[in-house]
Amino acid sequence: MIEGLNIKTLDDVNVSNKTVGVRVDFNSPIDPATKKILDDTRIRAHAETTLKELVEKKAKVVVISHQGRKGDPDFASLSEHASILAKFLPAKVKFVDSIFDEKAINEIKGLKPGEVLVLENVRMWDGETKSASPEDHAKTPLVQSLAPLFDVYVVDAFSAAHRPHASLVGFAPVVKHFVAGRVMERELRALYKVRNNPERPCIYVIGGAKAEDTAEIISNVLGNNIADKILTGGLAANLLLHAAGKNIGELNVKILEEKGFLELEPELQKLLKQYPGRIVLPIDLAVESDGKRVDVPVDNVPNLPIKDIGVKTAQEYSKIIKESRTVVMNGPMGIFEDEKFSLGTKLVFEAMAASKAFTLIGGGHTIASASKLGYLDKISHVSTGGGALIEYLIKGTLPVIEVLKQYSK
Repeated sequence: MIEGLNIKTLDDVNVSNKTVGVRVDFNSPIDPATKKILDDTRIRAHAETTLKELVEKKAKVVVISHQGRKGDPDFASLSEHASILAKFLPAKVKFVDSIFDEKAINEIKGLKPGEVLVLENVRMWDGETKSASPEDHAKTPLVQSLAPLFDVYVVDAFSAAHRPHASLVGFAPVVKHFVAGRVMERELRALYKVRNNPERPCIYVIGGAKAEDTAEIISNVLGNNIADKILTGGLAANLLLHAAGKNIGELNVKILEEKGFLELEPELQKLLKQYPGRIVLPIDLAVESDGKRVDVPVDNVPNLPIKDIGVKTAQEYSKIIKESRTVVMNGPMGIFEDEKFSLGTKLVFEAMAASKAFTLIGGGHTIASASKLGYLDKISHVSTGGGALIEYLIKGTLPVIEVLKQYSK
């Protein structure tokens, strides 16, 4: 049971010789031309925890996952995912190119203890992505066909937990045991800690290229007194600086306008007045001039693209982080892919590694930057969630978490 949330885990069920459905998130980056998987991090995360444990306990394991969305370049079969999974498990791993027809059902019935079967991409069935209640999803052909075969259903896909889709919530009303897997459990324990019971001082670091959630995150995190301060970088910082009346250059204002972020400014202006000193803005920024990095003060930004927080800002942020006890980061400070503009992000990670804080990072670009700069193994918890992480930080819960709580009673 996960303390504080009262959610059942694998510790609360006997899986030996039982047929166990497991909803994982194998959704991986795929080369649009070759359709080959470019990174197996998510597959390995589930394999080395939940799936390995189920195999060792001699469960008959049925894996359900998605890959991309219909119409998108990364929409693909899970056959390669199954082949990669086999490399990480001490078990026979089979793949069936169907989801819930007679072929899939026969394969499930034929499983032996300790064997694993990967079903085809669940989003190849159109009913998967409809948002509905567990009770409505329980009436769908997916659940009606597979539920009678499962003794236990394990939800391990935290990164998809903000979506009340059929394979994520539909089995809750009809399978006897509906529990969280180890990836989900680890995420929820870490997130509950940083959102509900953080050690102080608690610092949030917001960066990256997506600024649409900035106002909502600030409002909830400061409004509920979760964080003591929020440090800003990336487009979120540019937007807040413009809202605060700083001249960030016409080119950078145009970028914010094209992305539709300027309409958020009235709300951000209110928040800046409401929480003076707690929303920390850059004091200098890095721009690119003639192919070189140039650091400039925020009140004198030339009409050049902003690509990083400045050195003085990074040093100031580092000092705040080193004195903290909890640090949550979503989004790099600049264009870390270019070595000239990775400095801000690097110094923030360096401070997190040097601090005594519980550190948590999430989001694809944040994880990619930590990996590229060599800090991934120095972070206390690396969240697999992108949109799910943001929604949890804002709301303190997710649709799938609520279903897990409801059916753990």
